[in-house]
Amino acid sequence: MKKRVISVLLAAAMTVSMVSGTVMTAAAEEAEGKQLSVQVGPDPETIDPALNSAVDGGNMILHAFECLLTVDQDGQIAPGQAETWETSEDGLTWTFHLRDGLKWSDGSDLTANDFVYSWKRVCDPEVAAPYAETVLGMVEGFSEAIDGDLDALAVTAPDDKTLEVKLSAPCTYFDSLAAFATLSPVQEATVEANGDAWAIDPSTYVSNGPFMVTEWVPGSHIIMSKNPNYWNADAIKLGSIKWNLIEDANASYSAYQNGEVLMIKDVPTEEIPSLADSDEFYVEPIIGTYYISYNTQVEPFDNPLVRKALNLAIDREYVANTLMQGTYSPATNFIGEGWKDTDGTDFAANANGGEPYMSATADIDGALAALEEAGYPNGEGLPVLHYSTNDAGYHKAVAEYLQDAWKEIGVTLEVEIVEWSSFTPMRRNGEFEIARNGWVGDYDDPSNMLDLLYSTNGNNDGKYSSEAYDAAMDVSRSTTDAAERSAALHEAEDILMEDAACCPLAYYNDFWLQSSKITGSWHSAYGYWYFMYADIEE
Repeated sequence: MKKRVISVLLAAAMTVSMVSGTVMTAAAEEAEGKQLSVQVGPDPETIDPALNSAVDGGNMILHAFECLLTVDQDGQIAPGQAETWETSEDGLTWTFHLRDGLKWSDGSDLTANDFVYSWKRVCDPEVAAPYAETVLGMVEGFSEAIDGDLDALAVTAPDDKTLEVKLSAPCTYFDSLAAFATLSPVQEATVEANGDAWAIDPSTYVSNGPFMVTEWVPGSHIIMSKNPNYWNADAIKLGSIKWNLIEDANASYSAYQNGEVLMIKDVPTEEIPSLADSDEFYVEPIIGTYYISYNTQVEPFDNPLVRKALNLAIDREYVANTLMQGTYSPATNFIGEGWKDTDGTDFAANANGGEPYMSATADIDGALAALEEAGYPNGEGLPVLHYSTNDAGYHKAVAEYLQDAWKEIGVTLEVEIVEWSSFTPMRRNGEFEIARNGWVGDYDDPSNMLDLLYSTNGNNDGKYSSEAYDAAMDVSRSTTDAAERSAALHEAEDILMEDAACCPLAYYNDFWLQSSKITGSWHSAYGYWYFMYADIEE
C-alpha cells in the first residue's frame, strides 16, 4: 500500500469501523473477566504491524500480535511464538522453532509459512513499510526483494514449525528484531481478501497475540478482548482492554480523575507540579530523542549552514528544564544515554571524544555567524519559515519557544498545528519545511536511531542524503569486527551532527498517571506499557 493512502483509508474507516464495532459489541461485553481502561494516545495512524511507526500504535499492536520472540519484564529477549532458536557458528543463519498448536484469533492454524509471507510483505514496495530496511536490510536477498522480487528474501519454512533466516552479514541484535512488532505475522488469507482495509475493521483484524480487536469506534476507543486461542491464554487475567482514543490531555486527566480510565500517558503539563509527589505519577527514562526534522530537499534547508544556525540558537537547558519542567533532559548529541556501544559501554560516553556535540545553552553569536556564512546576514533574505507539530504534551510550547529563539537571529517562524492522525503521514511524505519529530528505541543498538538518517530509510522524514553517512552505516552493517563497527557508528553520528542533519532538543522520559489498582503491568525503556498480564484489584 502506498504510504499516502493511509490517512484516506482511516478516514473512510470511520463508517466501516463504527458498523463493525456495533456488530462486535456483544463479543466485547461477553468477554470474561475485567476490563482495563487506559489511554496511550489518540486515533493511531495505523495498527497494521508492517506500516506502523508510532509508539501509540505500536503499544496496541504488541497486545494484539506476538512475534517469534518477545521482550520480558526485565527487558530481556524471551520466547514468543518461537519456543527455541539458535544461530549458526558464522552468525549468518538463524533458525526459529515454533511452539506446538499455534492458532490465529479466528481459530485457524498458524505456521512458519505465515512468518515467511509476513516478512516478505514488509519488503513489498507496494506496501512501503517504513521499517523494511531497518528490520530486514541484513537478510540475504533484501535488495532484490525491496525492488519487487519478494521470493529473493532468504526467509524459508522447511516445515510448519521451523523458520530459517539467512543473513548477508552477521547481526548480533537480530533476536531483538525478531521481537519487534513490524515482524509480527499477519494472516495471508485475510490480508489478500480484504486489501488495505483488513487492519481497520474488527471483523477482519485477525491477530495471534493475547488480545484481539472486537470493537473500534474512531475518535472514541478500541476494545481488545482476550484471545482464547492464544497459546498462553490461561495466564491472561483481563477480559479486555479499552484503549481510549483521547488526544486532549485535559480530557484524559478528567477521565482519570473520574475513574473512567486507570492509566493515562497524556498528562496536562500544567498539572505536573502538583502531581510530582503523587504515588500514582511516574517518570521513567526511555531511550530516545525529541528532535526537529528539516526538509533537506527544499530551500533554505538544503543548506547545512542554515540548519546549523537554527540548531545553535536553541537553549536546550531551558527547553528541557523549564518548558518541559525537568521531565526531559537537554540533548547535546543525537544518541543519548542508554544506548549500548558494541563493547557494552554507553555509546554517548564514547561519542565525539567524550565531549557533547553541542552546548546545552544557546550560542547566538555562532548562529549569526553561520547565517552570515550561508548568505543570510542577521536573517536577511530568508523567507518566513514554517514549523509543523501536533498539539499534545509540550509540542505547542516548544513551537512557541522556537518562534522567540529564532527571532533573535532574524528568523520569522510560523507554526502550523496538525491533527495527530494527519501529522505523521504528512511528515513522512515530506509535506513540511520544519517538523517536530522524535524517536524512541525499538532495541538498544544505536543503529536503530542512526538508520533514520540513511538516505533510503522509510523513516527518513527529512530526506537527508549523504554519501559519507551512508558509507559509514554500510560499514557498520557489514563488518564482523566489534571495534570497527563501533567506529563506523560513531563516524556516522559525527557526520550527521556536523551536517546538522536534524536538530536534537531533548532526551525522552515517559511520564504518566497510573492507578494503584493495576497490578502485574510494566513499562519498558522502549516506551511501551505491557498490560497483557495485568490484573485490576477492586
